[in-house]
Amino acid sequence: MPSSPGRGTSLRPGLFVSVDGPGGAGKTTIVRHLAQLLAAEGEQVHVTAEPSGGPIGKVAATLTATVRGNALACLYAADRYHHIETEIEPYLRAGHLVISDRYVASGLVIQRFDDVDPEFLWQLNARARRPDLAVILEAKPHVIAERLEARGAHNRFQLLPDSSHTEVAYYQHATSCLNAVGYTTLRIDCTSREPQQTAAAIRDHLRTLPAAKEAAC
Repeated sequence: MPSSPGRGTSLRPGLFVSVDGPGGAGKTTIVRHLAQLLAAEGEQVHVTAEPSGGPIGKVAATLTATVRGNALACLYAADRYHHIETEIEPYLRAGHLVISDRYVASGLVIQRFDDVDPEFLWQLNARARRPDLAVILEAKPHVIAERLEARGAHNRFQLLPDSSHTEVAYYQHATSCLNAVGYTTLRIDCTSREPQQTAAAIRDHLRTLPAAKEAAC
């Protein structure tokens, strides 16, 4: 999504927001609405996603169907660090508000379907730049399952039996881990919220962050 012209005055320049959650929670739609809301208010917004569009991200996306376990986890972590270095940090330095559709929380979840040790996943991601706000979208597992059935699976993990219940549990554990090491997280239940409402809730929470308050003074 192209960046909007002009720099916003209500939020600190260089703010980084990640949005994660189970497949079917509506991440991409919510990210789009959030970007539109912030751009309309004058913020310079850059939207990105993981796996990234860079060379490692393209390989990771291609190999997701055939590569398993630790190897795939390492490949996704390598893409994350390359993504930070080549895209996220340059846009933050330029004063943009960067929104990433999937980030570290997803890195702590997806490869668990391949029985990768959660501690190993954390060690792989421990040095990744922390977002100013890590949004974790939630929804009732049966609602997510219905949405996945309606839209179709996007990867092999979503084809596993009872994947929605499992992924919800993994995200709850990942959120606890992020909180334990000092991440600023925001959990939002999207079971009955419209995407626009969720995006507005994230926008409003961004204004409560200490950095945002300092910028407004």
